[in-house]
Amino acid sequence: MKVSIDLQIATEETLKDYPSLEKMELWAQTALTEGGRTQDSELTIRMVDSEEIHELNRDYRNVDRPTNILSFPFEMPEGIETLPLIGDLVICKAVLEKECTEQHKTLEEHFCHLIIHGCLHLIGYDHIKEDEAEIMEGHEIKALAKLGYKNPYEINE
Repeated sequence: MKVSIDLQIATEETLKDYPSLEKMELWAQTALTEGGRTQDSELTIRMVDSEEIHELNRDYRNVDRPTNILSFPFEMPEGIETLPLIGDLVICKAVLEKECTEQHKTLEEHFCHLIIHGCLHLIGYDHIKEDEAEIMEGHEIKALAKLGYKNPYEINE
């Protein structure tokens, strides 16, 4: 399976301030494979500031605060059999940086975890119910381990 990412940076930062596109594609491919997807996949990852993600979070989730990541799965138009498009991820690095400090994580491992988390949402996984959360977190933990990262759900002191 091949994964293609359309990377959009809608902040004052530059590409060098983010993980490489190759890393993001590897992380996404690992997540999608772990989640059971076998077809080629295309997604957009948009890096935004706190203001934009706050607005999106308020408008689409009715949560009036910035968040780290939002996932927008692609809805296949009626009459179209298959397309490689799976959706969009919107990520706010400023929120990630704050969380990294609080959670004692590196920015790279947090980016990796959230891209994996977001990709699983794009292919239908959720964590609203406890049993769904256990399944989704299991896939996240396995994908992260394959990439050499630790379990993000273990408490870091």
